[in-house]
Amino acid sequence: MPLAVEFSKKFSVVGFDRDVNRVDELKNGLDRTLEVPPSELNKVLVNSKKNVIPNKKGLLVSSDPSDISLANIFIVTVPTPIDENKNPNLDHLLNASKLIAGVLKKGAIVIYESTVYPGCTEEDCVPILEKHSGLKFNYDFFCGYSPERINPGDKINRLVNIKKVTSGSTPDIAKTIDSLYQSIILAGTHLAPNIRVAEASKAIENAQRDVNISFVNELALLFDRMGINTHDVLKAAGTKWNFLPFKPGLVGGHCIGVDPYYLAYKAQSLGYHPAVLLSGRKINDQMGVFIASKVVKLMIQKSIDIKNAKILILGFTFKENCPDTRNTQVIDVVNELNTYNSEVSVYDPWADKNDVKQKHNINLIKKPLENYYDSIILAVGHHDFTNINLKKIGKTNSVVYDSKSFFAKELVDGQL
Repeated sequence: MPLAVEFSKKFSVVGFDRDVNRVDELKNGLDRTLEVPPSELNKVLVNSKKNVIPNKKGLLVSSDPSDISLANIFIVTVPTPIDENKNPNLDHLLNASKLIAGVLKKGAIVIYESTVYPGCTEEDCVPILEKHSGLKFNYDFFCGYSPERINPGDKINRLVNIKKVTSGSTPDIAKTIDSLYQSIILAGTHLAPNIRVAEASKAIENAQRDVNISFVNELALLFDRMGINTHDVLKAAGTKWNFLPFKPGLVGGHCIGVDPYYLAYKAQSLGYHPAVLLSGRKINDQMGVFIASKVVKLMIQKSIDIKNAKILILGFTFKENCPDTRNTQVIDVVNELNTYNSEVSVYDPWADKNDVKQKHNINLIKKPLENYYDSIILAVGHHDFTNINLKKIGKTNSVVYDSKSFFAKELVDGQL
């Protein structure tokens, strides 16, 4: 949405999505991701296909595939998740390519922004574009890759303020694509030598963060056995100017928790085992179970009966101040606690109740009850939780566990 809105301030843009409800919401000025406020969205919306080309600028949102035939530049921003075996799931990407191929005209440019492994654009997407369009790559149509760098929930580092990596399938097309993004990105662009380099740059951005977080998560596991507070250690180490300020926590979402598997998949297809990448993922994937187990131990220490215990989890989205629940690792905490037959409640004012119910079979509560919970777990640091009175909602002897170092240390029984 931020990309569509920015381009529509200068060009005619068609925003296509197969989710009819999503499109209807957007037509009414509502962006469920909360990335674009209604006031900004309503300024660029046009309500008819007839208004797209003559106006030279504006945004038509549509769920009608025929509307994308108006375009000569296509930007693909579909999800690229992983399957149950943690292998890349390219279904959305390949289906989008097939859809575009049906309306592809000579001279058109297809730019991919979805996170992929190096080589995916030219090896997986281009053959579909050629097959279903009857056109020849780099003769009749061209491609580019410009990885998305949106940081959901971040109101400071916005699309236009983040430098954009660009690339193209020929030198001339690369310059055209670079100029296109330069027209809206205030921070400027970086023109990569080729598409594969641009793809790889995106893959390692999040893989680097994943590995660094896995290191401090492993430290948290170690220091817990030593009886040392991890955040105290990080605070002390952080006094050195070149110490990297990563913190332990749940690593989910559609980027950091997924992208390393794309890079690992490509590495393994070439006969190389990416030991660091996969070991980091293994550590991060076990943090939900660790948090649940730690809370259970704290409850036992306070002689709280785990079976039928009333446990409140604060936060369900994959990160703070963001409604996105994709690949949230909080579900691991919930599932582990359920194995003890505890009564687990989840409160998250940011998450969509229907979406959470449909995908995870969890009924989000409207608000925490008073003097009710045997244990309270802070899983996501939404700013809404700043005003929560832990003593008011917890029982006299309740356990409070803070996985984000969100609350004052004296208010909690344990921290990750």
